[in-house]
Amino acid sequence: MRKYQIVLFLFLVSASLGFLSCYKEPDFALTPEISFNKIQKFIRIDQFSAAKKDSIILTVNFKDGDGDLGFNADEIGKKVKQDDFNFVVKSLRSIKGKFTEFKPAESFSGFYPKLKTDDKIGPIEGKLSYRIQIETAFWPVKRDTVIFEVFIKDRAGNRSNSVTTEPLVINTL
Repeated sequence: MRKYQIVLFLFLVSASLGFLSCYKEPDFALTPEISFNKIQKFIRIDQFSAAKKDSIILTVNFKDGDGDLGFNADEIGKKVKQDDFNFVVKSLRSIKGKFTEFKPAESFSGFYPKLKTDDKIGPIEGKLSYRIQIETAFWPVKRDTVIFEVFIKDRAGNRSNSVTTEPLVINTL
């Protein structure tokens, strides 16, 4: 009986090692690729001005072959002056049933942080969530239907494909 347990244990260990050695690292392109995941809206009250804001969380799935996504805080500080955003957002409003680009007073584009902190080159994939704050007092239309077109850039400046969100009604209060 003891011999049987040892043989079974060795078989399970070798099978586990065999399965682990079969793992193949994904082969993604060096240019980032994104797909739309979801969009959520929350209404929040600004703690200082008591103004109502639409807080939108936009989530995309991403893949990148060398994992060079995002900037650290120092790099973001330098890029802000150039408006060289790595999460680029274009807003479109529904006007008579057709979505038309709308440029708000302040850009919705911004930055996402460095996603790999170990600086090792290699594929990376996951979900990236980005927040857009809309001051509803300054939005031109009540109960406005919008969509957003989004793309990301990696540290090398490679631009991903663009994705479009589902329609969302904002400025409802």
